[in-house]
Amino acid sequence: MPVWLREHSWRQTLTAVYLSLPLRGARATPANIFCSEQYLKVSIPPFLFEAILYAPIDDTNSTAKIGNGNIFFTLYKKEPAMWDSLTLANDDKEKLQYLREKAVLKAHEKAKEETEAKKITKQEHKKYALEATMKLEEAERKRIEDLKEKERQKVTKELELWKKQQKDGDKYKSIQKKGELHQEIEPLKERKSEKMNKTQLSNEGTPKTKLKSTKGHSSCIFSHNLKEELLPAPRAAATIKVNFTPRVFPTALRESRVAEEEEWLHKQAEARRIINSDLSELQDLKEEEKNPDWLKDKGNKMFAMGDYLGAVNAYNLAVRLNNKLPLLYLNRAACHLKLRNLHKAIEDSSKALELLTPPVPDNENARVKAHVRRGTAFCQLELYTEGLQDYEAALKIDPKNKNIEKDAEKIRHLIQGTMQSS
Repeated sequence: MPVWLREHSWRQTLTAVYLSLPLRGARATPANIFCSEQYLKVSIPPFLFEAILYAPIDDTNSTAKIGNGNIFFTLYKKEPAMWDSLTLANDDKEKLQYLREKAVLKAHEKAKEETEAKKITKQEHKKYALEATMKLEEAERKRIEDLKEKERQKVTKELELWKKQQKDGDKYKSIQKKGELHQEIEPLKERKSEKMNKTQLSNEGTPKTKLKSTKGHSSCIFSHNLKEELLPAPRAAATIKVNFTPRVFPTALRESRVAEEEEWLHKQAEARRIINSDLSELQDLKEEEKNPDWLKDKGNKMFAMGDYLGAVNAYNLAVRLNNKLPLLYLNRAACHLKLRNLHKAIEDSSKALELLTPPVPDNENARVKAHVRRGTAFCQLELYTEGLQDYEAALKIDPKNKNIEKDAEKIRHLIQGTMQSS
């Protein structure tokens, strides 16, 4: 049998009713309180308080505060008026039962409507996130296609220009060759005419028989000299092969750092080995989807849109491709904080701090974020001492950060309050 709480005090104004209900040593939570327009119930086993209010109230804006062994209600009236009493008269029990059942039914309907509204809102957010992701991917795809088209047009223009230059060069060579041949033939004709004249003069004082033989001999000599004066045949074309030392890097060997290049090549080979061995099921992915940096950027975009689960999936795949990037763990820790996966947030923040070694000025910002996110997860797990240690470590790195200093001071007060209460 419940124990009815009869002791209470109340006062009113034209617009509000202030009700104080003692708890008698019981501990109440918001789940123990039910309030509708005209029905108020507080159930803290074995205690029970129930009231059919004198007039309707605004249950949406009304409040209840629990503290100092009491529950303080602030009930705002729907219509400004002074009540004759806090509750209706108990004469008509059927009316009271009807009002009680109506209040409970209305509360169920309201809860159902809120659930449906939340479900619709969640679906709309999910749809919006999907559409936004598709738009981003479509824009990225279009950008890549435009770059390809521009590059293709550029190569086509360069090829046409090269063909035109080749044609102009061939025309110039043919014209030059014709001019040289003409220059060679002119002296030959002049020499031939001079020899003919000399032969005619020498034959005027000799017998005819001698002249004939001389003529035949002179023509033979002319033909022989003409052959000697002709241009030699052009040399045959050939290809000279030049072998170079194979190198992955564009710089010359004398300008490179061999140790750093070998380390980079080793890391690339290790990454390819991991992809070929551990990610055989991801063969259907595109080339950019196998790039950890591309996956990190995609995860950042999803996080900015509120799609924390999608961002975690992108970071998970990026970590499988390359588990040596601290920013992947740091960003995934932020997603776990949003999803209330506090232990995973602590693990990822710790892993990021392990990879952010040695501590240098370039990674100060990342180390501060790792300490703050791990400290936040500790505090949400009510491990305030561990959380304070992380916040103090972040302050050592960035002592001018006022926000971190304020949060650390709040944690100190919480630790002091916990110690005093214990």
